[in-house]
Amino acid sequence: MAENPDRPVRVRFAPSPTGFLHIGGARTALFNWMFAKKHNGVFILRIEDTDQKRYVEGAEQDIMDSLRWLGLEWQEGPDVGGPYGPYRQSERAGLYREWAEWLIDHGYAYRCNCTPERLNKVREAQRQQESQIGYDHHCRDLGLGPEIGEHVVRFRMPETGETVVQDIIRGPIAYQNANLQDLVLLKSDGLPTYHLANVVDDHFMAISHIMRADEWIATAPLHSQIYEAFDWEMPAIAHMPVILSPSGKGKLSKRDRAFDDGGTQVLVQVREFEDAGYLPEAVVNFLANVGWAFGDDREFFSMEEAIPRFDLAQINPAAGKLPYEKLEWLNGVYIREALSAEDLAARLKPVLINAGLTVDDARLLKVIPLIRERIKTLNDVVETAGFIFSDRITIDDPELLIQKKMDTECTVNALRSARARLETVDDFSHGVLESTFRALADDLGLKAGQLFGAMRVAVTGKAVSPPLFETMEIVGKEICLKRLQQAADILESR
Repeated sequence: MAENPDRPVRVRFAPSPTGFLHIGGARTALFNWMFAKKHNGVFILRIEDTDQKRYVEGAEQDIMDSLRWLGLEWQEGPDVGGPYGPYRQSERAGLYREWAEWLIDHGYAYRCNCTPERLNKVREAQRQQESQIGYDHHCRDLGLGPEIGEHVVRFRMPETGETVVQDIIRGPIAYQNANLQDLVLLKSDGLPTYHLANVVDDHFMAISHIMRADEWIATAPLHSQIYEAFDWEMPAIAHMPVILSPSGKGKLSKRDRAFDDGGTQVLVQVREFEDAGYLPEAVVNFLANVGWAFGDDREFFSMEEAIPRFDLAQINPAAGKLPYEKLEWLNGVYIREALSAEDLAARLKPVLINAGLTVDDARLLKVIPLIRERIKTLNDVVETAGFIFSDRITIDDPELLIQKKMDTECTVNALRSARARLETVDDFSHGVLESTFRALADDLGLKAGQLFGAMRVAVTGKAVSPPLFETMEIVGKEICLKRLQQAADILESR
């Protein structure tokens, strides 16, 4: 199970379609993908769908869609094929039964027909006696054959000595065999458990390295013993550190939603990050920082920069929290610095359309310089600049039109005067607009900020917006005239 430098690098991400892709699973997939990229290896997607009772409709497609959104493409998998398929475990059931029978025939496994009722009684007696909970080896030496009817197949663990698993991240981990269980390899429905299926698949798919969640550490000695029984070379193995909820009070669960107990927003499924307006580049950058460090005190980097530096041995085994505030910061950096205006516009367009707005590509490109520094997620564009793409706006609070040291009458007069002056403007560039309305403020005996503030709310519906005159230039003369009229009418009719 030590790394074999002569073995071609082949790694796999093997999720179960029992739910949509979890952000912790995405981190595991990312590290596998980065490792394969660094070593010119192959990244494989395998769907472990033998747990039919927990199967979730649409989960497999979500897993593939989410991985592709993150940019984690696979070279072999259920939808692209490959020389070691099929890549769904439900389509490989015959192979698992064949090798389960091999283990039985060679004395490494046995059939067990203990009923759930008997197993429950055994566990209850163990609890009362305060002894180790687990299977009591009742069927271990009975030599039961297939004629016994419904049964499972259990692995025959050694009862003495120890099993040592060499973990790339954690070093050697020793287990006393006397404390290990004879776990089930094949269920009564003929489908394998994870323990048998992943060993058989990893062998026949020529997997060189296993990177998986640390929840599987406890079963690593069983997997090691199965490889030894088969006399197969075990892949090198690395167990990823736990990801905690933002409060640090527990593992980030698939069941976490909306806010954790610390009041911090918790996004759990990859699709939720996409829906929240985060960029995939920012999300993979964010995940790469969880448990691994780029170095040079850098937290913002591209995958092209990170891959040559990636090293499994440098992963911190300690559990860590997801720093959601860092994701928002990273996303803002990508928006400001990493995307061209055309790329950013292309990503913002569907957000605006989904909000029910009509988007003109040329207008959107003009908006980009005004909002790039103001938004942290793609979704922020609706609040920040949605008014530019709407025929009508709503002024929720007309009081916002009335600026400091102004009253209703003064404000109505200023707005009507602004509309009248605007009608005379032929050059609608922002520089001309600003000089025109500075002059009007002087004529009205107002400070420029008073007039501009009233005009801003009238034109945008907001007290805070992108630069007023650049905004007016993009919105256009006719709409600006209409909105100034509308705002004055609202105030006058109160």
